[in-house]
Order: sequence, then structure tokens, then C-alpha cells
Amino acid sequence: MHRPLDPDRSDAPLADILRDVRAVVFDTDGVITDSAKVHAAAWKVAFDDFLRAHPPDDPDRRGPFDVRDDYLRHVDGKSRLDGAAAFLAARGIEAAPETVRAVAQDKERLFTERLRERGVDAYPGTVRLVKALRAAGVPRAAASASRHAGELLSRAGVLDLFDALVDGGEAARLGLAGKPEPDLFLEAVSRLGVSADRAAVVEDALAGVEAGRRGGFALVVGVDRAVGADTGARLLRHGADIVVRDLGELCAGGEPK
Repeated sequence: MHRPLDPDRSDAPLADILRDVRAVVFDTDGVITDSAKVHAAAWKVAFDDFLRAHPPDDPDRRGPFDVRDDYLRHVDGKSRLDGAAAFLAARGIEAAPETVRAVAQDKERLFTERLRERGVDAYPGTVRLVKALRAAGVPRAAASASRHAGELLSRAGVLDLFDALVDGGEAARLGLAGKPEPDLFLEAVSRLGVSADRAAVVEDALAGVEAGRRGGFALVVGVDRAVGADTGARLLRHGADIVVRDLGELCAGGEPK
């Protein structure tokens, strides 16, 4: 059982596994902010509407979008276009580029509406870890395939805890490849002035931990918030060195696994 976490502590020492790390890059959705579920809900409406209007030829592929399994397998950590294309392909749908764009735009509209209506919160354990890193003088960057990352972090009140931010808009401007390619994380760590082999990356997506491994990061931390029977094992198979339920576990006294 984990001890209660105090998100306002800035002096929490770091767990041993982070002692030699010189910088940390954090994914945003599902790692810093509790926004992954908002993304998943928006994808579900967009995909389910599309499947009802254009059912796959194979009856076994006509089921609704699963906000846990389908989200993790096909869209989590990816750009909207890549995620839409991956899910439709998994359902046996050979979608034209304009169709993929239409589904992605529908998801964007739904997500923006929900974000403006409800906002998002930062995870207390993540805030505790980020403050501990700041107190230890370890540079921190936020990275995300989403163009909303800056707004998410600002609305959650944590944007000023990070020294750099690389979001989907920056990725598009720089022509960075999407996950599982490591471009996004490598750009983020370069802005901190540290090489990947001296840095850690923190991710909750399968494509994200794979990107961290491909990028040669010294430590890849998987965050398993799905509480599924095999989610942690899948993160490990895709490249995570360790998996935690909450990032407060990476402060001394936590229980990283």
C-alpha cells in the first residue's frame, strides 16, 4: 500500500534509481495531467460514430472503441492522424487520407469542448516528483504529441515547473517523426542541454516507452495507471526499465517496481 503523497513538498529526496540521472523528460497526457481519459472519451465518440456509419466488412471488427485496450494499442501517445489511421487499419478499414483527417478533426473538436468545459488536474505524485527534481537541480522537460500540451499544463497550474516544452505544434514545425520514433523526446532533452544517455524519459504509452528505448535514454519509466492485469508487463515488453503506478514512488520512500 502506498503512503499518502503530499504534492506540495518540494524537498522530497529522489529514489536511488534517479540519483545519476541528469535530466528528465515527461510525457504529458496520463503522466503529468489526468487528461488521457478525456482524450480516450473523445476518441470513443469519434470512432464509434464512424463505425456506425461505415461498419467494417468483418462483423468481428464492428465492436465499439474500447477506451482502455484500443486506446493503449492504437492511439495513446501518437498524433491525431497517426492514431486515427492506426485504429481504422486495425478494424480492416482502408481509409483515404481525407477520411482519416475527418475522424481526427471530429476527435479534436470533442476533446477541445471537454477540455474547456471541465479542465484537467495534475497528478499529485507527479507534482511531488517534479518538485523533488527541481530541488535537486535536475532539469525537466514536458513533451507531447498533442498541440494542447501547453494549455493543459497551464490550466493544471504546473507549466512553470518545467524548463522546456515540446508539443505537437513544435513537432509539426520541426518535422519531427511521431512515436514510436524518439524525435520528440530527443528534441526535448536537447533543449535541456543533456544527452539522452544521461537522461530519463517517463511515459504511460506503449509507443512512448518504445520511443524512449529507441532514443537511447539511460532510464525509461513506464507509468501504469490502467490497473489492468497485463498493462505493466506490456510497458516492460515495449521498452520500460521499470513500471510504477504513481510517480511519487520515485521519491525516496516510494516503492518502484
